[in-house]
Amino acid sequence: MNLSQFLLILRARYKIILATVLVTVVTTFVVSKLLPKTYTASSSVLLNAKGVDPITGLSMPGQMLPGYMATQVDIITSKNVALRVVDRLKLAESPAVVEQFNDATGGAGSVRDWLADLLLRKIEAMPAKESSLVEISFKGSDPQFVAAVANAFAEEYQRLSIQLKVDPMKKVSVYLNDQIKILRDNLEAAQGRLSKYQQEHGIVSVDNRLDVESARLNDLSSQLVVAQSQLIEASSRRHVASGQAGESPDVANNPLIQNLRMAVSNAEAKFADVSQRLDKNHPQYQSTKAELDKLRAELASQIKATSNSVTNSEQIMRQREAEIRAALAVQKTKVLELNRTRDEMGVLLKDVESAQRAFDSAAQRSSQTRIEGQSEQADIAILNPAVVPTQPSGPKVLLNTALALVLGTMLGVGLGLVAEMLERRLRSTDDLSDVLGIPVFGVLDMHAKRKPRFGGSQLLLSRRLRLN
Repeated sequence: MNLSQFLLILRARYKIILATVLVTVVTTFVVSKLLPKTYTASSSVLLNAKGVDPITGLSMPGQMLPGYMATQVDIITSKNVALRVVDRLKLAESPAVVEQFNDATGGAGSVRDWLADLLLRKIEAMPAKESSLVEISFKGSDPQFVAAVANAFAEEYQRLSIQLKVDPMKKVSVYLNDQIKILRDNLEAAQGRLSKYQQEHGIVSVDNRLDVESARLNDLSSQLVVAQSQLIEASSRRHVASGQAGESPDVANNPLIQNLRMAVSNAEAKFADVSQRLDKNHPQYQSTKAELDKLRAELASQIKATSNSVTNSEQIMRQREAEIRAALAVQKTKVLELNRTRDEMGVLLKDVESAQRAFDSAAQRSSQTRIEGQSEQADIAILNPAVVPTQPSGPKVLLNTALALVLGTMLGVGLGLVAEMLERRLRSTDDLSDVLGIPVFGVLDMHAKRKPRFGGSQLLLSRRLRLN
């Protein structure tokens, strides 16, 4: 079938097409007029897209998630919100509604659930594109009722969002209070262990005491070095004094020994002079010799006493060095004990600090959670509350009529083609050529006003042939 054949069929079956279009349009128009009027009320709610809590000032990353708007739409159209709307408007308390519920369900189930399901069928939440607005729309036959339901959905959604945020905070606050009690007990126990340790060891300030004892240890170390140097020197002097007392610096530098040596020298010179002049039995000779012997004996005694004093000094130095060494060992033990005590006390202090930090963190979090749990601030605001509609939103007579015209035309064309297929007729020379399978040489026009001429290449023919 080509385009010309299709147009010929439409022209031949125009009555069916026009009748179908007329019936469709009239039926749609009448039905649209007879249908009850439908009113739509819309309420706009604004979501806080900044994601900042108005109480704590903390960011709420959950609002930045891609599915946040879809989640809010699901909450608006949830049965929980619908049940709240039913309770808010007291729909379940109406005797007429209860009677309708009994007629519809036979009394099976709950009237609240039945009403909530009915409301959810007519409620629609549509988020705006590239915006934080959500449009809540409700359709019904009563304009005042649809406005009330739309506003009730917006307000109950706002309250439910507050409850969804506050209830977990209250539960967390109770949990944190229990944890704070445990952390407080841990802190008190750690502080008790620290105090007991300080009392047992008599510690007031371990750092200051350690500084004093460390200074004393350093002083004893310095004294030991000095004592060891003096001991080495005293040992050398004793060694020299014991072997060659006359060459000992202590002996040579002794003033008394120096005087005695001078006296011995003078006595020796005097004795030498007397021995040259007098005989050994002479009284002056004997007295001079006796004086010289006495001075020599006194010099030897003094040298021996000086040598003994050097030895005694070396023993004193050795004893002093041993005492300083022992004191140094005791002081080192004391400093090591203080270091061990400081380390143990440091562990206890860290336990106290750790318990204090945990307690402070939990207390701060508990205070913040308690404030959030008592907050009635919502991140959702009703921007445009629904108003009672003055014009019905449906049925749309003009739109329905236009659609009926289009659909009736398509249906009429389809019925025309079906009728043509059931009763096929010749509409053109192409149909005759296709059916008979022979070429057409001419067409005979029986309604022509002038006598036809047969000298042409075509014979005009206008007849309708029924194809069987």
